[in-house]
Amino acid sequence: MPLTEQELVARYGPHLNQEPPGGWNAGVEADREVKTHCCFCGQQCGIKLKVKDDEVVGFEPWYEFPFNQGKLCPKGVKRYLQNAHPDRLLDPLERDPGSVDGFRTVSWDHALDRTVNEIRRIQQAHGQDSFAMLSGVSLNNEKSYMIGKFARLALGTANLDYNGRLCMVSAGVANKKALGIDRASNPWSDIPLAEVVFVIGANIAECAPITTSWIWRARDNGAKLIFADPRVTPAARTADLFLGLRPGTDSALLGAMLHVLIERDWLDHDFIDNHTTGFEAAAEAVKDHTPRWAEGVTGVPAGRIEQAAEWWGTSKTGMLLHARGLEHHTKGVENVWACINLGLATGKYGKPGCGVTTITGQGNGQGGREHGHKCEQLPGNRDITNPEHRAYVASVWGCEVDEIPGKGLTAQEIVEAIHRGEIKGLLSICFNPVVSLPDTRFTKEALDKLEFYAIIDFFLPETGFHADIVLPGSLHEEDEGTSTSLEGRVIKLNPSKSPPGNARLDWEILCDLARRLGKGKYFPYSSSREMFDELRVASKGGSADYYGITWERIEQELGVFWPCPEEGHPGIRRLYEGGLFYTEDGRGRFNPVRYRPPAEVVDTDYPVWLTTGRVVSQYLSGTQTRRIGPLVAQYPEPLCEIHPNLAGRHGIETGDQVRVTSRRGSMTLPARVVSTIRPDTIFIPYHWAGNRAANQLTNRALDPLSKIPEFKVSAVRLERVGPPGSAVIDEREMDLVEPKEEP
Repeated sequence: MPLTEQELVARYGPHLNQEPPGGWNAGVEADREVKTHCCFCGQQCGIKLKVKDDEVVGFEPWYEFPFNQGKLCPKGVKRYLQNAHPDRLLDPLERDPGSVDGFRTVSWDHALDRTVNEIRRIQQAHGQDSFAMLSGVSLNNEKSYMIGKFARLALGTANLDYNGRLCMVSAGVANKKALGIDRASNPWSDIPLAEVVFVIGANIAECAPITTSWIWRARDNGAKLIFADPRVTPAARTADLFLGLRPGTDSALLGAMLHVLIERDWLDHDFIDNHTTGFEAAAEAVKDHTPRWAEGVTGVPAGRIEQAAEWWGTSKTGMLLHARGLEHHTKGVENVWACINLGLATGKYGKPGCGVTTITGQGNGQGGREHGHKCEQLPGNRDITNPEHRAYVASVWGCEVDEIPGKGLTAQEIVEAIHRGEIKGLLSICFNPVVSLPDTRFTKEALDKLEFYAIIDFFLPETGFHADIVLPGSLHEEDEGTSTSLEGRVIKLNPSKSPPGNARLDWEILCDLARRLGKGKYFPYSSSREMFDELRVASKGGSADYYGITWERIEQELGVFWPCPEEGHPGIRRLYEGGLFYTEDGRGRFNPVRYRPPAEVVDTDYPVWLTTGRVVSQYLSGTQTRRIGPLVAQYPEPLCEIHPNLAGRHGIETGDQVRVTSRRGSMTLPARVVSTIRPDTIFIPYHWAGNRAANQLTNRALDPLSKIPEFKVSAVRLERVGPPGSAVIDEREMDLVEPKEEP
């Protein structure tokens, strides 16, 4: 049952309804308007923020920006309300077991000196890699670049990774191997040119709402729309063909489609012969993946699979879009390869209205995965294990090649190593692993084993209650820099206000730490622009080449697409034109994909499939959106979506409290009975913390290539535990942890 307004205010505080009167104009005369971009999803929509007395008080649509043309989703419309939130961190904090809330305010000198002393102590006792760093991908390009450099040269650790490891990394690995580059194949303006649009594992209406408008334009032009998902998501309700597959069976569906293309010769033989390699092996892999076989695996009728293959194979143009529903698997890379195989087989690359591409999830999820805060990566999407790549970056950084550590552990592997006692210290920035990593209990146990943990953030996330030092950083709108949208368009972020109180810009904090660690010569920056200009040089010649992009060009041209190797270069909007790929031989690579089951399957003890995802009013771990009153009111708590047939077997009605249990944990939450989900599957959104965290239930199993956890498939059991309102809810949405002993 929806919470009443009184219940909402009781749970989230009186600031819930502090939206200024007058809606977006805030009822005040603004001093100025700042053209910038939304801080949330990978679409990075243009927006104009209204500023009064160094405070963001409202917004105006930015109609001229070509991607969203003034349109915004609920998160974009309400994002400005976080700026004056009373939870904003204003001073450094240190854990204090004797205080009421577990922390005391300390000076910057004390907080930074203690952090540096702990880093040195741990590394001297246990080795350089015993101290790790975790970073958020929603940071701007300059900070993403600097964090990669900071971890390698200031901390001297190989163990750096980022929360994009929980998002787009399966697509990145698949794209680089098959196509030679990790970027969207097309600008979104190509979508309306497609005769067929195939969306798989992407809830675009809630997770990338403005993308929906581009797909509607294709529909209005006569395109056929195909959606594949365990849920009939909002955009899928107008699909011409819906493929309601079981969680974890995407590669069976896609393999059967390729089987039909081959069997009925709906292939572009010229394209295959002249621009690809590996077709025979890919064809052999799906030789027995018939539609009838796939029906038994996926639950999708064979006739629908054949229809999808026919529309894809016989159309002159087509766009295939995929997202986390396809990628959050122990075979996420294989799932993306199966999509790429469909594009290569029909020649749907490098032409208007033709492409296979990922819908990037996080804000700057594209740029953030290109410039160095991944464990295996150096700037320009270079390989940290490649001697030539290492030598070039060392020449830009002014260090010896041997000063750059090698490949480290991925995000989940870092937490596993902490749990084993191999990593003793951690610094994180804008990463909330207590909410966002699978198997919440395990993650908490790991963090409590650390000898020292420091975080940089603007609000205190749930993970912060495990920290020893909290350093107050900056919001998106308080810093200048660049971001890269899901299209591959590099855009400009302009500051609209200053950090409040004693909070500081994130990059200034890192520079200060580097100086105290004796590595200040590598971090002489006095502005974000200096970092961007160094990033341009460091990326030159890499697969993600920004060298020709300048701040002036970005603002004059409303964004510049990479790769852009020279200043006079226009940037490449549509990749692979002329059938030329970015691999060594210029050919796209088919990869053989045979269906294999997920890491965990249903059985008599856990007979129901669980899948997780996002809702339109919330974002990632909810650190920001759970503090914006109107967004909380729109979807105040997680709900368990259940099909009427499954609900009927358990005597469950909408609003009843249900307990969902996996092999890792259990949670109780209200039910929402809907007909838009498979009868064997339930769905829980993952934006909440504490005993409302969906990741209490999810599996730590990883894709062997991308090392992404299998968030989208868990086996659970379901039971009704009481009528509406009978569950005990954690009012603070967070777990307060026992104070750690001082080391």
